Amino acid sequence: MSTKDFIEKDFYKVLGVPKDATEAEIKKAYRKLAREFHPDANKGNAKAEERFKEISEANDVLGDPKKRKEYDEARALFGNGGFGPGPGAGGGNFNFDLGDLFGGGGTAQSGGFGGGLGDVFGGLFNRGGAGGATRTQPRRGQDVDTEVTLSFTEAIEGATVPLRMTSQQPCKACSGTGDKNGTPRVCPTCVGTGQIARGSGGGFSLTDPCPDCKGRGLIAENPCPDCKGSGRAKSSRTMQVRIPAGVTDGQRIRLRGKGPPGERGGPAGDLYVTVHVGEHPVFGRKGDNLTVTVPVTFAEAALGGEVRVPTLGGPPVTLKLPPGTPNGRTMRARGKGAVRKDGTRGDLLVTVEVSVPEDLSGKARDALEAYREATAGEDPRAELFEAAKGA
Repeated sequence: MSTKDFIEKDFYKVLGVPKDATEAEIKKAYRKLAREFHPDANKGNAKAEERFKEISEANDVLGDPKKRKEYDEARALFGNGGFGPGPGAGGGNFNFDLGDLFGGGGTAQSGGFGGGLGDVFGGLFNRGGAGGATRTQPRRGQDVDTEVTLSFTEAIEGATVPLRMTSQQPCKACSGTGDKNGTPRVCPTCVGTGQIARGSGGGFSLTDPCPDCKGRGLIAENPCPDCKGSGRAKSSRTMQVRIPAGVTDGQRIRLRGKGPPGERGGPAGDLYVTVHVGEHPVFGRKGDNLTVTVPVTFAEAALGGEVRVPTLGGPPVTLKLPPGTPNGRTMRARGKGAVRKDGTRGDLLVTVEVSVPEDLSGKARDALEAYREATAGEDPRAELFEAAKGA
């Protein structure tokens, strides 16, 4: 669509809203019309499809406050979109070159408009400022992924680890310009934006990286022999990265600004680190809590007592077993678990496992025989059989 056609279109009329309509009124009108004329609801209806494109086009401008402001200002300059004689023109011929008007540097033949209007229409037509110059935008560095393996203890307590990262960096030979003389030109295909628009049907448009400049916005007239005109070269570096305490196996951590640097003053990309955590011979993990299984003797479980329990990286704690503690009971040692995001710690979950000795001394065997005789009338399985009968 030409600049002239664009400004002459009355988008307010297309959506059926007044010029002072609010954003909510514009959105409401667009949704109503879009439902009515959507191609899915009007299959094979070419007029409905064309109408839907007009509606989408109007909403794309009026639904964006910045574009709407520029659109209104542009139409006001030409008497609500007319390119004929304006006020004070005296009814004479009003001929001018749109290239002069929007390209900058020229003067309209009517004598009424000196200089370019590129600054006014820059947002709408993706053009540069006065003088026709197109500004290439800063380009953010790429995001990169890497992996690191931590021990169980390092994952719980946090660790600083060296990471060797290979990524695309600005080419040192051409200072990242891609041109061996350091003077690349603006890509004529995307006009320095690094992107081109493509229609997706129904009046909508998407953007893709420019195929000619590969998204850089610049083209090297004399390609740098080191980077072949890309402006980027592979570079390896080793950095010390702090992995926060409490990370879990498979967790992906984002380190802002630790990726490759950007181009033309753009910010650096991010570094994503996937963490792998090794197993521990004693401790396990359940969310923010650590787990451990502690063997106890039959006497400790039956009579009760105090049991010393190891902790991860700290002194042991003593737990008190109540008399008659069953096998598999879990107790809690508070504050002895993994580090949480707020700096506090989870708990250590201690599961009791009654240890059955494989070999007994004569004295121990006599004591157990005496115990068996003393409890001969008790049947711990009686309730089990009763429950089985009633089921």
